[in-house]
Amino acid sequence: MLVTKQPAFKRFWYPVIPMTELSDRPVPFELLSQPIVLWLTAEGKPAAVEDKCCHRTAKLSLGKVIDGNISCAYHGWTFNACGECVHVPQISEGTISSSYKVKAYPCVERYGYAWVCLGEPLIDIPNITEAFDPDYRQIHEFYETWNCAGLRVMENELDMAHPTFVHTTTFGSEDHLTPDSMEFQEKEWELHYRSTLGVTNPKEQQDNLKMEEEKTVRTIDGVWFMPFTVKLKIAYPNGLVHIIVNTMTPINDSSSQMVQFCLRNDTEADTKSSDIIAFDRAVTLEDKRILESTDYDIPLELNKEQHMLTDKPGIIIRKKVAAFLKAHGEIEQTVNC
Repeated sequence: MLVTKQPAFKRFWYPVIPMTELSDRPVPFELLSQPIVLWLTAEGKPAAVEDKCCHRTAKLSLGKVIDGNISCAYHGWTFNACGECVHVPQISEGTISSSYKVKAYPCVERYGYAWVCLGEPLIDIPNITEAFDPDYRQIHEFYETWNCAGLRVMENELDMAHPTFVHTTTFGSEDHLTPDSMEFQEKEWELHYRSTLGVTNPKEQQDNLKMEEEKTVRTIDGVWFMPFTVKLKIAYPNGLVHIIVNTMTPINDSSSQMVQFCLRNDTEADTKSSDIIAFDRAVTLEDKRILESTDYDIPLELNKEQHMLTDKPGIIIRKKVAAFLKAHGEIEQTVNC
């Protein structure tokens, strides 16, 4: 499956840039191989349009923001958040033609990021309830390009058999090759997953978790949101909850923008954000090394790759994606067990 060959993926919301990177200048981004440009309106809200002026196709991202609108660097044509041309310097009198416009995309702020949908949204942005809970603090962690398919990362996040072999310097335990339990609940646009896994607890993590034990148990409540967002709620025996929210925003078929933040039910005085980010950074780099070696053209036909019991979350995900694409007339093959 190649994401750019499936138009239905354009009808989902994706976080494309942290709001902190949007200020007084336009910022380019490639979403599902579509060049777009983002900026802040006069009201401080994010806006997104096609990164191509309708006059002579120059990139609008080379321009500047004037009074909350984006102005082309080539001839100064200026467009609002709806893509309408509101100023042509070379026209001193008369009405600007309604055909002078660029394609605009739905764009909103959520969780500190500008989210964009390239089509008519099928569903809302994933609801992360803890982000609105005063008992949790939000820590923005990573925003970077990974050279792999987002679906591979989604499967990896719910794969409890890889930590022993991949996370050898962080939390993987040779004594726990598989989780002690796995439970699943499917919803129309989601997969809920619960498991328990024995893990190691290195010195760096002992400080973060306020636990001196060298071994502990993670209880993981995961939610996969179609198509490329996952929430992992990791609970520890001492009551600490560490929630990872990861979206692999599809840049093109072979690369994804990794957007990750975490939520914790402790305070900065308990554990420094920099220490939490440092440990999660070590974990993600272990994943990145492996995942960037995988094929980005992921087969939805299950007989194209081999599987084992702990692959069940990924198998469910592939089936749901295949059913979704089939319902939208984009694939015809039956996905067999």
